[in-house]
Amino acid sequence: MTATTFPRRRVADLDVSVLGLGCMGMSLAYGPADQDESLATIHAALDAGVNFLDTADMYGNGHNEQLLAQVLAVRRDDVVVATKFGILTNPETSMPAGTNGSPDYARRAVDASLRRLGVDVIDLYYLHRVDPQTPIEETVTAMAQMVTAGKVRHLGLSEASAATLRRAAAVHPIAAVQSEWSIFSRDIETEVVPAARELGVALVPYSPLGRGLLTGSPSSSSDLADDDFRRTLPRWHAEHLQANLMLVQRIRTIADDADATPAQVALAWLLAQGDDVVPIPGTKRRTHLKNNLGAVDVRLPAGALDQLSAMKPSGDRYPQMDWVRGESAPALQ
Repeated sequence: MTATTFPRRRVADLDVSVLGLGCMGMSLAYGPADQDESLATIHAALDAGVNFLDTADMYGNGHNEQLLAQVLAVRRDDVVVATKFGILTNPETSMPAGTNGSPDYARRAVDASLRRLGVDVIDLYYLHRVDPQTPIEETVTAMAQMVTAGKVRHLGLSEASAATLRRAAAVHPIAAVQSEWSIFSRDIETEVVPAARELGVALVPYSPLGRGLLTGSPSSSSDLADDDFRRTLPRWHAEHLQANLMLVQRIRTIADDADATPAQVALAWLLAQGDDVVPIPGTKRRTHLKNNLGAVDVRLPAGALDQLSAMKPSGDRYPQMDWVRGESAPALQ
């Protein structure tokens, strides 16, 4: 498969690769990153036909956008660039420290992202987390003004409830909703997926590999770097991890039957959920990128899809889950 034949899907009128590239780990949360390898990974993705790059202003306190700027400076026409605003961070740790969806902050945030990215227009601009202190109508009105001003092409929401998505779409068309979605994270299927499809909103799953758990490679949280935030997640704790790894072993059996890897099976399962689904698996290494992209050639039989859909992981995806489909979601992604 070449760059010209890599399959595409649509996000509004944007022609995007069926798999995007999540760039967060190149600047935040998953242990040390190698900038040269990160840049090489982005270029390798573009060379393979991946054109949908996902970042955010809070990843490394702007570092990730500046990293992408080095690529955009020479390959802007090859990229559909998506970035996000609305999460405040601790400048010392780059970790989340609140939300801000006020119109004034939104206007300042988009100008700052444009400067860091070195571009004239952002293709897809997300509200990263809904600010419970600001009505979504006010935030989206400010974002719509960015479209009118030519700073942004399309609007998106990240981790928004179905009700919020409908309220936002009543103000301005929403092109995409980004939420965690994988074999191990299914909560959006009840309300958010139907609402998005009712409104013609594309679904952009982040962490489609269960933050690495579905790859089958880690066998213990001790395999993770000391500063890897997955150490804080319940599914990686000892009381849950072994049960989850048993499920991963079942995925490996399905993968073996399909002549694929567990990661490829996990991505193929998501791609089979609908033509409006565009997963953005994140990686900072070319080896993992190549493995992920092989998912587009995997065709799972109905029986395997049903087995995967029936799997239920042990443990919640965050330590506190009272925010799920609410308006104060913790972030990382």
